[in-house]
Amino acid sequence: MKKRILVGPFKQLVPMTGLAIKGPISDGDLTLMQDAGILIHDEKISTIGPYTSLLANAKDVEVQELKGDHVCLPGFIDAHTHICFAGSRANDYALRNAGKTYLEIAKGGGGIWDTVTQTRKASQQTLTVRTRKLANRHLKNGVTTIEVKSGYGLSIEEELKILRAIKEANETISTDLITTCLAAHMVPKDYQGNAEEYLSEISTSLFPRIKKEGLTNRIDAFIEESAFSSDDILPYFQKAKEMGFDLTVHADQFSTGGSEVAVRFDALSADHLEASTEKEIELLAKSNVIATALPGASLGLGCGFTPARKILDAGGALAIASDHNPGSAPMGDLLTQAAILGAFEKLTNAEVLAGITFRAAAALNLKDRGRLAKGKLADFCGFHSDNYQEILYNQGNFKPCMVWKKGELVFDKHKH
Repeated sequence: MKKRILVGPFKQLVPMTGLAIKGPISDGDLTLMQDAGILIHDEKISTIGPYTSLLANAKDVEVQELKGDHVCLPGFIDAHTHICFAGSRANDYALRNAGKTYLEIAKGGGGIWDTVTQTRKASQQTLTVRTRKLANRHLKNGVTTIEVKSGYGLSIEEELKILRAIKEANETISTDLITTCLAAHMVPKDYQGNAEEYLSEISTSLFPRIKKEGLTNRIDAFIEESAFSSDDILPYFQKAKEMGFDLTVHADQFSTGGSEVAVRFDALSADHLEASTEKEIELLAKSNVIATALPGASLGLGCGFTPARKILDAGGALAIASDHNPGSAPMGDLLTQAAILGAFEKLTNAEVLAGITFRAAAALNLKDRGRLAKGKLADFCGFHSDNYQEILYNQGNFKPCMVWKKGELVFDKHKH
């Protein structure tokens, strides 16, 4: 017999239902359910309604009754991270704060290549343990789904090692890891050929092996002066598309061009966008590409934020992700970063929460999570409060006290 669980009462439950994927959202558009309960059946939500009536009708149900006031939100979704890596880039951070630019540090042997060197030295087992540790940290902060990229291997075998490590970590933790291949992160410094030859080799030799092992269905590329040009990436993305991969793009971080490629290939998302101008914003807004803001990179690099307000006002879809990585975004705290972006870009609570729930789910092409409704995965978190506004108001300092994944209570602050 399949397990049935009733969780509640939640003083306030914010299901994030009935909201559009694109464009602005006012806080008045949010549904706020009072004294609600969630009935779970076999990892999914069966019913959401008044706790007292669900309790009265509960037969053969395990009841998890909450004491005190709690606010319930969907489990958060971090749609862009690089948490499978070895080493540290604390020196890069110090150099940047002393006035060196990201590109100067990269040319001097720091940057992505520094992490590649350290990650290549690490065993698959070491990377698995490291990824698991960071994923569990995210989970305690309410993040129940995490996208994780490769990209610190930059050779066929090293990229496979990272992708296998992510897959292995995913098998032993509660949160879901969604893997993405970012072999097109930069041209490896030890590669004998040019960008075109490297991309051709990756798409010809690595893509079929990824498919064969079922390591990921997502391909990403960094389109930037220090990485690959828009022209370089076209045949690579064409091949990925023909093989049935979903695409996402590191776009418009320091210069424009990436978002145009994302729209051209109907990518799921274009991420970064700090350098996007009115032209790119308009282009994204008219497409189905999710614009993903990465405030962690802005904080880590000390640069401007993604023009989130303009993207929403133009009618675009905005997700917010942490970009957790050892170089430009070492903090890795999605809720803190989302709250800070909201303050600087004047985003409503509803827009910020949408960006880390159902709009983030859309960036990963996941239709079974991001909202609390019948049939969706029972991924949700509880905060000790009677008012959902307190969560962003505290700018990340207010963390969930309980987190449920697929109906299972996987984190309880009272027991840790």
